[in-house]
Amino acid sequence: MPQTSPGSTTGALTGEVFSGHQPSGVGDLSVETHGIAPISGDHRYGSPGRLFTVWFAPQVNMSGVFTGTLAIVLGLGFWLGLLAMVIGTVLGSLVVGYLSTWGPRTGTGQLPNARMAFGGTVVVPAALQWLSSIAWDALVGLFGGEALSVLLGIPFWVAVLIVLGVQGVVGFFGYELIHRLQAVLTVVLFVTFLVFTAKLVAGHEIVVPAAVSGPDLVGAFVLEVTIAFSLAISWATYAADFSRYLPADVSPVRVFGFSTAGLALGYVFVQGVGIAAAGVVGEHTVEGVRSVMGGGLLGGLALLVIAVASIGSGVMNDYSGSLALQTLGVRVRRPVSAVIVTVLAFALILWLHAADTATRFTDVLLLVSYWIPAFVAVVVVDWWRRAEGRPTVDPAAEVTGRRDAVVALVVFVVSYLAAIPFMNTSLIQGPVAMAWHGADIAYFVNLAVAAVLYGGYRLMSRD
Repeated sequence: MPQTSPGSTTGALTGEVFSGHQPSGVGDLSVETHGIAPISGDHRYGSPGRLFTVWFAPQVNMSGVFTGTLAIVLGLGFWLGLLAMVIGTVLGSLVVGYLSTWGPRTGTGQLPNARMAFGGTVVVPAALQWLSSIAWDALVGLFGGEALSVLLGIPFWVAVLIVLGVQGVVGFFGYELIHRLQAVLTVVLFVTFLVFTAKLVAGHEIVVPAAVSGPDLVGAFVLEVTIAFSLAISWATYAADFSRYLPADVSPVRVFGFSTAGLALGYVFVQGVGIAAAGVVGEHTVEGVRSVMGGGLLGGLALLVIAVASIGSGVMNDYSGSLALQTLGVRVRRPVSAVIVTVLAFALILWLHAADTATRFTDVLLLVSYWIPAFVAVVVVDWWRRAEGRPTVDPAAEVTGRRDAVVALVVFVVSYLAAIPFMNTSLIQGPVAMAWHGADIAYFVNLAVAAVLYGGYRLMSRD
């Protein structure tokens, strides 16, 4: 049920700078200036089917391939690496699919929706989300810049500027252009990576045995599950952003199904390619792809597609990052805030490119998302209490008790601290993870602690 105790409303969502022009239907490619304010009923449109492509295409890029190669780097071999990746991917995708159903019910993005649980303290997860958007922009832009640099024979930094420039334009236009772009890219990227896979299978050994055994094998398997899970659940803070224009009466089962399927199948496909291609790709991801494709026209087209794929994934980060910045209370129009994320990603891309890509990639991949499971637990518990028996919820009209908001933040922080001993990166090597031969279960600890603490609090404070 909605909170009725004294506290803060989320009425700030309706501030003038947070509203603006909304696309009127499928194919309306005018600039979307509308921000975090709930979408009006007369601008709700579309069908759940388009959620499949908006979640499939962004995953089919070289960062996904590179993540797949980590299973072999860890010594798991092909079959165990594939199994661990599928387990982690499906678990994370189920979370994103569920949160995606909130978009039609609220007409609001994921971080603005979180105001219902966190109240004014939402600035903490919103800041983390904004920074995470920049980090993810860099992770995918890294490979797009490398591909364009090799293709055109230009300096890497110039290639990155081109990729980010095109990406910034798409993010500037917003919701509808993103959906249309991803629909096209789903076909283009699937065909390209299918050809790559066919050539890979024909000319290279892909089923390699495990290189570790015993406790080290168990530790590596758990770490790979966590890596795949982290990749999928990292979209949890974006989920409702790309379903918020759907009509309120749309089937939640279809929203869940198409979102989950698009995300899971996209990741399984592209990470599976990475596991198979690890021996060829390795540290030289872009050059590896070109060598498999045989060079020439086909190799050149593959490099171009890699660059375009990074744009398709990056625009999602730009868009959600723009909503996160507004959720922080920064009064800047959504198109402008999307461009800000793109610009700040440039420096991080250069940093990732400057040294050991595998180590830095893994560190960023894990560190930018360790906080997300606790965030999910808090907002889901609040949602179950608040939305019970209500087909729609208007976040701008909801009230959040001050005590509830403070408890949500405290649980969020405590859950993160509780997970630190279970983390395994080159920056944080928790004692439990090291004792367990590198097995990183920090994400699951983070989720469980937050669910127990905040769920227990809400049960005890039930009116």
